[in-house]
Amino acid sequence: MFGKNSEPVQLYRDCPAVLIPAGDEVILRRGANAFITQALGGSFTIFLDGNLFRIDGQNADALGKDPVEPPTLPPDASRDDVEQLVWDQLRTCFDPEIPLNIVDLGLIYRCQLRAAEEGWRVDVVMTLTAPGCGMGDILVHDVRSKLEIIPSLKRADVDLVFDPPWSQDMMSEAARLQTGMMY
Repeated sequence: MFGKNSEPVQLYRDCPAVLIPAGDEVILRRGANAFITQALGGSFTIFLDGNLFRIDGQNADALGKDPVEPPTLPPDASRDDVEQLVWDQLRTCFDPEIPLNIVDLGLIYRCQLRAAEEGWRVDVVMTLTAPGCGMGDILVHDVRSKLEIIPSLKRADVDLVFDPPWSQDMMSEAARLQTGMMY
């Protein structure tokens, strides 16, 4: 059932996680045996008791891994610095079923940074590879949580839309090469 890259782990402590694809937040209990099925972008997808769960990188120590450090900005960060960090963070968001980041997949339709009281706000409009994909709540949660840890970012609004529909043409050239979808 598990690929050659799956890694058996035991949880070292109780750990918050998100049930895939439902998006429900749960607590996984210390001592549970699981398999890491994907570790990309600082997040982990694990298989436990017949279900998949997403664990944020800040909780990697529960899996015996080094926690992912939150992003940083210099005190004199410019708008361009913040915007670059927003895009960098978006590139750490991966579909749990497809090992490509959502930017290269072409799932981000718009990302707009705006000044807010004592900081910044970002509005993201994104889609999924298919309207019926059950990963919408998971990806929206991942995007929002990874953006809201950016220093000086006060709010991240993430809207999931299906118009225009996603197509392979929206993928970056690198993503098409990686998936063998060059034409």
